[in-house]
Amino acid sequence: MTRPSTPVPAQRVAVIGGGISGMTAARYLCARHRVTLFEAGPRLGGHTATVDVHLDGRDYAIDTGFIVFNDRTYPHFQRLLDRLGVAYQPTEMSFSVHETARDFEYNGHTLASLFAQRRNLLRPSFYRLLRDILRFNRRAIADLEQDRLMPQQSLGEYLAKAGFGHDFQRHYLLPMGAAIWSASLAEIQAFPALLFLRFFHHHGLLAVTHRPQWFTLVGGSRSYIPALIAPYADAIRLATPVRGVRRREDGVEILTDHGMETFDQVVLATHADQSLALLEDASRDEQQVLSALPYADNEVVLHTDSTLLPRRQRAWASWNYRLDGRDGAERVSVTYAMNVLQRIDSPHVFCVTLNDGASIEPAKVLARFRYAHPQFSLAGQAAQERHAAISGASGRTHFCGAYWRHGFHEDGVWSALRVAEALGCQEDDHLHLARATEVQT
Repeated sequence: MTRPSTPVPAQRVAVIGGGISGMTAARYLCARHRVTLFEAGPRLGGHTATVDVHLDGRDYAIDTGFIVFNDRTYPHFQRLLDRLGVAYQPTEMSFSVHETARDFEYNGHTLASLFAQRRNLLRPSFYRLLRDILRFNRRAIADLEQDRLMPQQSLGEYLAKAGFGHDFQRHYLLPMGAAIWSASLAEIQAFPALLFLRFFHHHGLLAVTHRPQWFTLVGGSRSYIPALIAPYADAIRLATPVRGVRRREDGVEILTDHGMETFDQVVLATHADQSLALLEDASRDEQQVLSALPYADNEVVLHTDSTLLPRRQRAWASWNYRLDGRDGAERVSVTYAMNVLQRIDSPHVFCVTLNDGASIEPAKVLARFRYAHPQFSLAGQAAQERHAAISGASGRTHFCGAYWRHGFHEDGVWSALRVAEALGCQEDDHLHLARATEVQT
């Protein structure tokens, strides 16, 4: 990413959407432009959603959306945190699988947790599963390094061609992928193989050792928001949904319940489907690209019901995938052990469960949410490559969001920087503005 050779004059820029992408885009842009950020909801953050819980006289801040990042594949996000002076702490990233129909479970974090269920020591099928994991890791790395993957090949096709069987797919790889992308097993099978294997390789998931260090934010994920928005806090309009966006030759018209306003530029930092719905005059390219990047809702429940975790406490992991016999097309059941992830010292076991609300004891439910996550496909992969065909193509409209890459916080920051640089801003420009503001105050 480089700044255009011709300096871009200061302009009025509307940023629509107050998630990680919109907040970061506004931060970068406000160093050179007059920014107004519109957020439909009553708060900023989007998937950065920390919940305050009061139990037995103690207060806890529990994350329910964005939770973790690492020091290898989140360079833009980590650099942003460091420059904002936001504190974070190391955490454990582990993954377990357990079945409800039979007594089978394991946690792959350590040798002890791998055999938390002692019966696995005597199961030949379990050793075959471990061998397949090692074989998959070796083969995937070799195929990536030797460029043997076909661009249009799905993960299911790749696994079938390589001869990986039911146990490996259903008790390891597909659940892990489904947990990462909040998808169904069928959707993970249809996932682009190249994108899937690259992601696993970059995140150290194809290695037994030398994996990245994972972190959570001290005080909850929302702790970065005040520092991030400080230079443009007065230009944020909460609870102000944008009803429509219309492009004109001399500007962009933004319609809200308060009327119509005209800006020089607009940055659409909402989900792809929401961005398309806002455009009153969407071009054919915009329709094609944005419609190929769909989202799906996931039910999220914050609770203290430990029965959603493996039967044996030794098998409890950061991420716990529950095999309960549901159809492969249904959303996955995943429970995050928040005491482990956020290093919470409490007699209560705090859990965040996706898509399994009916299995949770009602008296132990603390809060319920619905979050939409991007769904990736071969068609979506092709659409991602057409960003330049719609973002900035008209000279006034820019598209920003984590859906342009893998769907995570790092991708939101990366996407925000790409848009900001198209409008003449550099990654560090906002730091000079922040320092100047501090001196004045």
